[in-house]
Amino acid sequence: MSFDAKAFLRSLTEEPGVYRMIGEGEVVLYVGKAKNLKRRVSSYFQRTQLSPRIAIMVGQVVRVDTTATRSEAEALILENNLIKSLGPKYNILFRDDKSYPYIALSGGDFPQIYYHRGAFRKGVRYFGPFPNSWAVRETLHLMQKIFRLRTCEDTTFSNRSRPCLLHQIQRCTGPCVGLIDKDAYAADVQLASLFLSGRHSDVVDDLSQRMQAASDELAFEKAAVYRDQIRNLQAVLHKQFVESAKGEDVDVLAAVERGGTVCVNLAMIRAGRHLGDRPLFPSNAKGCDPLDALLAFVEQHYLDHPLPTKILVNLDPATIKEALDEIVEGKVPVVAARFENERAWMGMAENNAGLALLAREQESSRGEARLEALRDALDLVDTPNRIECFDISHTMGEATVASCVVWDGKAMKKSEYRRYNIAGITPGDDYAAMRQALTRRYEKVAAGEGVRPDLILIDGGKGQMGVASEVLAELGLDIAMFGVAKGESRKPGLEELVFPDGREPVHMRPDAPALHLIQEIRDEAHRFAITGHRARRAKTRNTSRLEDIAGVGPTRRRKLLAAFGGIDGVRNATVEDLCRVEGINRLLAEQIYNSLR
Repeated sequence: MSFDAKAFLRSLTEEPGVYRMIGEGEVVLYVGKAKNLKRRVSSYFQRTQLSPRIAIMVGQVVRVDTTATRSEAEALILENNLIKSLGPKYNILFRDDKSYPYIALSGGDFPQIYYHRGAFRKGVRYFGPFPNSWAVRETLHLMQKIFRLRTCEDTTFSNRSRPCLLHQIQRCTGPCVGLIDKDAYAADVQLASLFLSGRHSDVVDDLSQRMQAASDELAFEKAAVYRDQIRNLQAVLHKQFVESAKGEDVDVLAAVERGGTVCVNLAMIRAGRHLGDRPLFPSNAKGCDPLDALLAFVEQHYLDHPLPTKILVNLDPATIKEALDEIVEGKVPVVAARFENERAWMGMAENNAGLALLAREQESSRGEARLEALRDALDLVDTPNRIECFDISHTMGEATVASCVVWDGKAMKKSEYRRYNIAGITPGDDYAAMRQALTRRYEKVAAGEGVRPDLILIDGGKGQMGVASEVLAELGLDIAMFGVAKGESRKPGLEELVFPDGREPVHMRPDAPALHLIQEIRDEAHRFAITGHRARRAKTRNTSRLEDIAGVGPTRRRKLLAAFGGIDGVRNATVEDLCRVEGINRLLAEQIYNSLR
């Protein structure tokens, strides 16, 4: 069915809104926003200078759906939500599954400084964002070294009776046991806040004044502490390769294309310090222009993340500024690199984007070579694209968990990993556990749902392979499959490949690319299974031990865990400690004490 664009456009509104290009089978091809719906949609069907990518998309359109909005801002938000939920084939998508990390300072008399990721809370000050966890942890280490603020949780802080190791190594002033008063600690918190806000010189000046005052009072040990703080701080500031004396917050965006692949590199400057960068690769971006990728990133990123005071870009600042003005109110400068430090930042961002593209290109070539080697080793007709691997983890039959990990195309696809909590089997029966996991995974495929793999990998020998073959036969599925049995000494490189058709097991050379791919997928399945098993085991042990004690209901259990910071704290508490918890009398305290021993 061809789309009659002229008839559709005659009745189309000129209000702002969102349009959706629909293809055969109700597939959403593209989602876009417009100040003027009629003018924007018309441009797709009247222009002759469309990019090849968009021209292909327009040729597939059978219908256009529109939603008028009250403003451009509403249109932008709706567009972003639809792109995330629908994943249109021709939209450039930046998937940022995790929020950016921050440093947080809690409230109260003795604030805690800590790593934070997620929603903001009232009464807490946040500094950031940071490009990655490493940058946050490095800065926290610096905070501990210079300002010696506490990092422990409130439950631990409230229940300390003696200083911890961090105080012993001079990374905390010991507020938990009264080794520093409230006013002195507040002064340290203030200095840390100034530093994180970029006011480095104010911090150095304040510490210098304190050192001089202590020296005048002949408190030379105290003066030496301030001297060491100043030295540590100056060492950090001097170590910074590229630094802004203004203490400004800047995002540096560099879009670079190589071999048809585009990378947008985000470098973060916070409080004048270069904290690192994050290379981002959009999906659905084959054949797209770097500027289009950069525009898509700006529109998607700054809807969900705070704006810096300035944005540096390597492509068409005016166009990027126009897109940004649709997202936020206020003047945020979007400029090309002009000054020496800005050019240094941009040079680093472009170089890192190029390095990320090179690494991706090499990894892609390596992945293709390993898949072809695996095809030859297993004597497969076609090169497998999607590989699923299963593993079982338990401790003496306790808390059995099965994992399914996915290799899709050129890398592990973590979004499609699955865990199965195994129940209703004899504890320790790995065959029954494998049967249950495979049945739960592939009964959907047999019913025409879910994605069918090209190859199944089983972590196990002949027994597990026999079970897997039975399951697939019962479900009427014909999928290539093999098992990986560990060698005699269970050392990497000594594995043997086991096949369901009874042919002799195959041993590969330890340096074979196909074996390296198998090991990578198998090890990931093992990691994912054991992580799930440990979490399930810990949850069972941490809850059931208290739940099994008569007289300890949900309310008392919560109070106990809060008072002692978890089940280990409850287990290590004395009867007298337990009696101090609201609702716990001596008889019940003795019962709890004896039950947890």
